Amino acid sequence: MTGNKTWNTTIWYAAALAALLMSIFWAISSGAKELSLGTAWSAVFQYNPDLTAHQIMHEYRLPRVLGAAVTGMAFAVAGALMQGVTRNPMADTGILGVNAGGAFVVALCFAFMPGLSYSQLMLMSFLGAALSTLLIVLLGSATQGGLQSIRLTIAGAVVAAILHSFSSGIAIYYDLSQDLAFWYAGGVAGVKWEHLKLLAPIVLLVIVWATTMGRSITFLSLGDETAASLGIHTGTIKVLGMTAAVILAGASVSAAGSIGFVGLVVPHIARRLMGVDYRKIIPFSALLGAILLVWADYASRMVNPPREFAIGAMVALVGVPFFLYLARKERREL
Repeated sequence: MTGNKTWNTTIWYAAALAALLMSIFWAISSGAKELSLGTAWSAVFQYNPDLTAHQIMHEYRLPRVLGAAVTGMAFAVAGALMQGVTRNPMADTGILGVNAGGAFVVALCFAFMPGLSYSQLMLMSFLGAALSTLLIVLLGSATQGGLQSIRLTIAGAVVAAILHSFSSGIAIYYDLSQDLAFWYAGGVAGVKWEHLKLLAPIVLLVIVWATTMGRSITFLSLGDETAASLGIHTGTIKVLGMTAAVILAGASVSAAGSIGFVGLVVPHIARRLMGVDYRKIIPFSALLGAILLVWADYASRMVNPPREFAIGAMVALVGVPFFLYLARKERREL
């Protein structure tokens, strides 16, 4: 039986990895100028700067598509961590207001510190995500009964609404609406190689770190008492898990803006296919999140070319019905 489970897991991982690679090559070969998959392959592995097709892929499409894959990984794993740590099936960095914190600080930076480098903007986005997370946890645990999943969701929605309002006010007052439109709608059109050189290592290292916590998060997702009885330091794991989620959310918002629902939908699919072990759920969520955002970006480019649709709206077409389904399910179980 164990051998069959291991074999099934291997097949799913191989299928997801193959799907991701095929999605990337398909996405970089499609656009306003259609190019063949063979040209995409040669542009990646035999780059010739003298060829216009290679320049288009290497300088514009490839960093954009890889940016979608990396940020998709980050948002998906952040959602998986938050769902595991809080035992809240509706936890997601967008729904709980973590993304809004990062986007709010980005708005402040655009208004008062416009000359920041990308690394500095990423750090500020991370700090905003961390502060909003702290505020949400404090609000959710302030009432009698402590921190519960429904209270956490409500607190996150309230904080997200307030921060979005503040961000909109800053954008209007300082005439930043055009600059911040990208951060509100979400998108990876602005991702360049210099961004990926900083973003990708951080995201991949944090995902590896999160995977090493997988066993503890698995026990924690079964309940604090069960985890404590198995020797898990629940308080420490909660802090570390939320820290990893905040780093992933902050880094992703700095690159792609506030994209919600990736971290809501993907972990549920991963759990359905992988079971309850977060050592499998976390890396599998990363692959599925990358696939989802690569295809969302592709769809945003191809709906009405050469104009682009907001990538956040494309993800919401899947995420909103899924959120409503979960909310209805949660209400029936109360």
